[in-house]
Amino acid sequence: MISFNYELDFKLENETLYSDWISKVISSEIKNEGEINYIFCDDEYLLEINQQYLDHDTLTDIISFDYSIGNELHGDIFISIERVRENASDFEVAFEEELKRVMAHGVLHYCGYKDKTEEDEKLMRLKEEEKMKMFHVKHN
Repeated sequence: MISFNYELDFKLENETLYSDWISKVISSEIKNEGEINYIFCDDEYLLEINQQYLDHDTLTDIISFDYSIGNELHGDIFISIERVRENASDFEVAFEEELKRVMAHGVLHYCGYKDKTEEDEKLMRLKEEEKMKMFHVKHN
């Protein structure tokens, strides 16, 4: 089950569209969906988590805690909406596109993809692009 939690004045416009997409991303990696919680927050909230749990004193767009068991994915994905907005502006992409990239990024970590080396980062970017293309708005 995919759930969305908000710690600031922001809300996904169509949660079902996003949860269906994340479910497709998970199954496309031959994984099973467990409980995945997205927590949307601001920079201050995420910085506190970064300091408290990871001993990092830097701003970031995403922190994911992986509680997966085998092929069943479970975890908490914290996303700073402020960072996503700023990164979207820096990368000259739409906010929605950058948000989808970050949302996919968190789940891809649970699927075993890393981003610490240059080679791993290239693969992660390719996977993000591939998964973002799976997001479809149904037109009537």
